Amino acid sequence: MNAISRERFSPKSVLTDLVKQGALSQDQAQKVFSMRESVEKKLRRKSGDKKVPFIDILTHLGMARHDKPSEPLDEDAVYQSLAMAWGYEYMKVNPLKLDMETVTKTIPKHFAMKHLVLPVKVSNGELTVATSDPFNTEVIDDLKRVSQMRVRTVMTSRSEIERYINEFFGFRSSIVAASSQYDGAGIDLGNLEQFVKLSSYGEVNSSDHHIVNAVNHLFSYAFDQRASDIHIEPKRDVTVIRMRIDGALHNVYDLPKAIHSAVITRIKAMSRLDMAEKRKPQDGRIKTDKDGTEVEIRVSTVPVAFGEKVVMRVLHPEVMFQNLENLGFTDEDLERFEGLVNRPHGIVLVCGPTGSGKSTTLYSTLRRKASPDLNITTVEDPIEMVHEEFNQIAVQPQVGITFGTILRNILRQDPDIIMIGEMRDLETAENAAQAAMTGHLVLSTLHTNDAPSAITRLLDLGIPPYIIQATLAGVVAQRLVKRICPHCTESYEMSAEKLQGLGLDTGREGGLTLHRGAGCLKCRGTGYLGRLAIFEILSFSDEIRKLTTKSCDVAEVRRQACIEGMVSLRESGVRQLLEGKTTWEELLRVTWENQ
Repeated sequence: MNAISRERFSPKSVLTDLVKQGALSQDQAQKVFSMRESVEKKLRRKSGDKKVPFIDILTHLGMARHDKPSEPLDEDAVYQSLAMAWGYEYMKVNPLKLDMETVTKTIPKHFAMKHLVLPVKVSNGELTVATSDPFNTEVIDDLKRVSQMRVRTVMTSRSEIERYINEFFGFRSSIVAASSQYDGAGIDLGNLEQFVKLSSYGEVNSSDHHIVNAVNHLFSYAFDQRASDIHIEPKRDVTVIRMRIDGALHNVYDLPKAIHSAVITRIKAMSRLDMAEKRKPQDGRIKTDKDGTEVEIRVSTVPVAFGEKVVMRVLHPEVMFQNLENLGFTDEDLERFEGLVNRPHGIVLVCGPTGSGKSTTLYSTLRRKASPDLNITTVEDPIEMVHEEFNQIAVQPQVGITFGTILRNILRQDPDIIMIGEMRDLETAENAAQAAMTGHLVLSTLHTNDAPSAITRLLDLGIPPYIIQATLAGVVAQRLVKRICPHCTESYEMSAEKLQGLGLDTGREGGLTLHRGAGCLKCRGTGYLGRLAIFEILSFSDEIRKLTTKSCDVAEVRRQACIEGMVSLRESGVRQLLEGKTTWEELLRVTWENQ
């Protein structure tokens, strides 16, 4: 640190600036100042007597912000307030938008780590650098000379800079080291075009520690970014890594094609797949650890034009097993849903497209109902999340274990509740109906756009109307919408007439107060953080039973269901819109087919 930095980051100066910005009150500042020495001694004992920066001492106290009492005075809040006081832009680094080449090739790792500077963007001959100490002018001058560009400085928290320097340089060094072991003369274009190799070339081995490190980094990165899926896609010259976060895919890395085979083989080894089989699709699973919690990763491989593509679904217990109250049910819908799943027998179907949260709803329901006096048995293809309170059976067609065949056998296992992963054919539907008629509650999923369409879907499978009338208890259709970030939500006015013109009937007139996310550090400027479900719940009443015939009219079923109190997906979404939980753009995106 130079003299200016030492002065700016001194306890007295930092506390004065935080008080001026409203992040701390005068009383809080005095308390911190009086406690700083005792806290520093405690932290130095833990760190092996290393010097502890004052900001670490401040954030260790866990105080609430004076201007926003519901938020903690964490490292981000401190550095953001100081940036405002010092006249610098504060940047919350979004790793999804960082270019690995910019980060790792602009300056050496040892220089970046020594001076805590992170190159984040190059645009029009200007290099944007994130630093926790903008007063280190010598470093900025060095960067100008090395890069031959203008340098713009933005502020970022110290721990975030350290983290991304280690992650990006560490990942790149693994990739470079692994790919350097491959003699580039050998080219494999996968299944589309096979280049004939005239001699043997030593490709990177999947057990190479660089490959192991690279794959481990991918998993850690996916956990940190809350990714639900990891895609590894081979192209002609590179391998593209993409991750699905809050329902949207993001490009993360482009890897050298030379190490594609080694990365795939490593993943196959971890998921116990046949490493030699590259022509057939395979399915496996990996169990790993995140912050002390076991996480399941479901692995699917399939041959595509330029090699094997792998998609890994990240299944976190905190996501798969939730309180029903947190899923997005209104009080009225939750009461209707619990009325269905608390029945002693019958079929309850959860409908929606892939990725609409059906498995989470079913698993959360089963966990709520799990008790010592109930036998819960599931039949899944594959088992998505292992839970010791359920008896879970995986479908294995190669040895004759299908949905239909296993259902006939589990009836002799004295089940109370049966969950079928998907009702996909006549045999499965018939056996599910048989189980329901013999006094069991059957939960399953069906791919339909809305709840009334489930009846015609069952008819299309070949189930006679009288069987549906006797067994179906109700249908739940659902979708996932992005949740407005609670940390940056803001209100604005919009007329009910304008929403009506967009197809969103609020049942109101005049101006409405709606909400949206302004974009902040927590949501990385997107305005959204997480997702919630909207539901459409159809109870199978006597009147709807009368409408269930071979020539069943879905529109008539929908009209009757609405008369009896069913709230449509779009209407359910409008309620969440008016409560400030999501935006009208999200509703139009996920309910376009229900207008």
